[in-house]
Order: sequence, then structure tokens, then C-alpha cells
Amino acid sequence: MTDKKQVTENRRILQIAIPSIISNITVPLLGLIDVTIVGHLGSPAYIGAIAVGGMLFNIIYWIFGFLRMGTSGMTSQAYGQHDLNEITRLLLRSVGVGLFIALCLLILQYPILKLAFTLIQTTPEVKQLATTYFYICIWGAPATLGLYGFAGWFIGMQNSRFPMYIAITQNIVNIVASLSFVYLLDMKVAGVATGTLIAQYAGFFMAILLYMRYYNALRKRIEWKEIIETSHVPFLPSQSGHLLPYPLPSCGHPVFHLCRSRPRRNCISRKHLAHATIHSVFLHHGRICLCR
Repeated sequence: MTDKKQVTENRRILQIAIPSIISNITVPLLGLIDVTIVGHLGSPAYIGAIAVGGMLFNIIYWIFGFLRMGTSGMTSQAYGQHDLNEITRLLLRSVGVGLFIALCLLILQYPILKLAFTLIQTTPEVKQLATTYFYICIWGAPATLGLYGFAGWFIGMQNSRFPMYIAITQNIVNIVASLSFVYLLDMKVAGVATGTLIAQYAGFFMAILLYMRYYNALRKRIEWKEIIETSHVPFLPSQSGHLLPYPLPSCGHPVFHLCRSRPRRNCISRKHLAHATIHSVFLHHGRICLCR
């Protein structure tokens, strides 16, 4: 009897773990495809632009990774207690906080970019291309941060298959869109950024559709008065602020490489940009996946 119970528990764990592993494997592939596409455009400035722009968004989004981690933990607790009202509140709060943060990022996009280029010195060509990449991809902040809330909530509901489906869909959409914009419409870095933007919203809307299709019964438990009560919002600094600084040390290494890049040393600049790109794609994406 004990052995059968153990086998059942192991099977349940694998049903959650395997989809998470598969979805996490696709994460570095997304960045690798972008680098591969721009790497065939004939100029190292394109790779530099993707390195700088991609690193800025990695840092920004990693800072708010608590939206996913905090939602996952608290939703799993509410799920274990069969508290459907709290489960519903957690989803709406996490997505709402994510959208509010995204709105702030959109408002502050110019000073954020100004500060970034104060710390990171690049060639004028790389700066121009990275600026184009940033101003396009920043409009994907609502989709990305909103999806953080959905992904954490799905995992907390013991359903890691939906984040896997979303991650795979995002990768496919990004690859197809980026290749089309870059090679068919000759949009170059702007095409890669637009492909990423479309993939982000494709994932976000897919999460909404999955929620409405399979969790529609929870909509009748929505009580807006309780949702907006700040005393119950689980993402305030007093309750989850310890999750906020966790990703910050991991940002130091790639930022160090980018800040060492100097326009007066083109060879060394390209070398450090390449190091930063590779480190971001293979190491930090893997690290943040483990944090999920």
C-alpha cells in the first residue's frame, strides 16, 4: 500500500516537473534564435544591439520576478486549502500589479534608456540600433509582466502544462515573425524586436484564453472590493519584498561586460558584448528557470 502511494506521489511530481523542464529548455532557445538571425546580417553592430537591448530587458524583468515566484507559492497554499476565493484574488492581484508596473515602465521608458546608456558606452551605431530595439520591445512589458502572474498562478494550481504550451507557442511565433520581418521585409533589428513583441502578446492572450476556457467557473468568485484591499495584496514590500533583491546579484556579470565595452576599442568591445550575450542566453536564463 505504501509503495503504491509513493508511486502515485512520484507520478504527480513528474506531471508537474516534466512540463516545467520542457518549457525551461525553450527559454534560452528564444534568445539564441535572435542572436543567430542578427548574426547573419553582416555587421557586429546588430549583435551588439541585441546584447545591449536584451540585457536591459533581462535586468528589468528579473527585478520583478517576484510576480511569478510569489504568485506560485501563495496560489499553491490556497489550492491546498481549497480556498477558491483566495485563488481567484491571487490571480487578479498578480496580473493587476504586473500591468501597473508595466504602465510605470512605459511612462519612464525615456529616463530608463538614458540611464542605461550613461552606464553602458557603445559605438553610435550600436546605440542607435539598441535604442530602436528598446523602444519597440518596451511595449511588450504589459504582456510579459502580466504573463508572469498567469504562469505563477498556473504552476500554483498544479498545472505546469499551460506554461509549457505558452512557452512553446511564444518560441514558434517569435521565430516565424522574426524571420519574416528580417528577411522578407528587411527590417533587421526592428524586425527582431517586432517579432519578440508579437510573441509576448501571443503568449499573454493565450494565457487569458486558457484561463477562460478551463477556469471560467472561478469568474463568479470575483469580488473587486476584496481584490483592491491593500492589506491583502501579497506583493507589497512588507510581505514579499525579500523576493525583490534576489535576482539583482545575477545581473552584475553581464552588466560588467557591457560597461567594459568602449567605442575606442572595437575588438575588445565586440568581445565583451559577445561574452555578455552568451552569458545571458545560457547561464542567466537557466538560473531564472530554476527560480521558478
